[in-house]
Amino acid sequence: MARIIVVGAGLAGMSAAYELREVLGSSHEVTLVGQGDTFAFTPSNPWLAIGWRRPEDITLPVAPHVARRGIAFRGDGVARILAQEHVVVTGDGTRLPYDYLVLCTGPQLAFDEIPGLGPDGRTQSVCTAAHAQGAWQAYEAFLADPGPVVVGAAQGASCFGPAYEFAMILDADLRKRRLRDRVPMTFVTSEPYLGHLGLGGVGDSKSLMESEFRKRHIKWIENARITGAREAGLDVEQLDAHGRVAATTVLPFRYAMVLPSFRGVPAVAAVESLCNPRGFVIVDAHQRSPAYPRIFAAGVCVAIPPVEATAVPTGAPKTGFMIESMVSTIVRNIDAELKGEAPEYEGTWNAVCLADMGDTGVAFVALPQIPPRNVTWTASGKWVHLAKVGFEKYFLHKMRSGVSEPIYEKYILSALGIERLKERRAHE
Repeated sequence: MARIIVVGAGLAGMSAAYELREVLGSSHEVTLVGQGDTFAFTPSNPWLAIGWRRPEDITLPVAPHVARRGIAFRGDGVARILAQEHVVVTGDGTRLPYDYLVLCTGPQLAFDEIPGLGPDGRTQSVCTAAHAQGAWQAYEAFLADPGPVVVGAAQGASCFGPAYEFAMILDADLRKRRLRDRVPMTFVTSEPYLGHLGLGGVGDSKSLMESEFRKRHIKWIENARITGAREAGLDVEQLDAHGRVAATTVLPFRYAMVLPSFRGVPAVAAVESLCNPRGFVIVDAHQRSPAYPRIFAAGVCVAIPPVEATAVPTGAPKTGFMIESMVSTIVRNIDAELKGEAPEYEGTWNAVCLADMGDTGVAFVALPQIPPRNVTWTASGKWVHLAKVGFEKYFLHKMRSGVSEPIYEKYILSALGIERLKERRAHE
């Protein structure tokens, strides 16, 4: 019997635990270790921050759902990883030996790298459900006395989609409330241009996002480096293409939501030779650590180099579709090893994203994520908004039922396939 520990009970960790149990059967031990007892559907956080969702709509208790699948669960997190001993030490000091360790921890949020940034400072966040709930409470207060808004992503950020979503969902909500005319809005991003997304752009995403912002009267500052957040506003430097400061400004705000850069969580980053200098896990094509063959990793905790050099540092995003591919690769390789076979499976790092805009949306497809690509496609319309709403319900249903099927592949690709078929027929 093999002992397999999955660390992290988010999108990657829950999917990994379910798929391991499904593929390996009941003859092996699967333990899931999370930080806290609740799973939250992270893609819904921008809706939660605007009051379009309640916490109970997008969360579920982990223990009872995984228990029905024969998966053990601990919610005290991981304090240390003793990789040489093949032991995980949990938050309360319990030592858990493993034969295989699957890291799905997600990131640590690096708000501290910019003075005043984050929920403990002067800006809001939608990185976690708790942050999004705090952002909603701040938004309720803002609605009583509206004013300038700043939304954006700091230097080093790698997850730009939620910033775009939040800006446009906020715009849609303010229009519904007949308050949009009282709220000047500015989008600040480390991207060299709107629609870069940490991907070097996807199709004509630059023109598409610029057009959407113009329609919504959202100003923007690109190539931006945030130096601080204070009561007077957000301190911003705009760099030129050579990385030199071209302009400085202070953006006053009554409400601000800024995504930070990420780094690896301390327990993982502390393992010698496991991570890059930023604390992200180095993996080979099989999602396993070159230094520790019994350790695999999936999701945001994985080290992926930037798609291209930019004047202000930007990271490469890890979308749900890519994470699902990483998880399936890990499960297949562990299964192969347990059968005495070589772990030869490799994941496909593709970017497929549905970005909600409140009353419409944009779909991005980049296959593979890092150029040159076989497929580059963008589309927009009400159907994207409806597809994302449907996907939220679909994903949470699968988490509650413990089904390990490829959720992103089955739902999102079918939605995109239907839309592309409609496009072809419209041109025939």
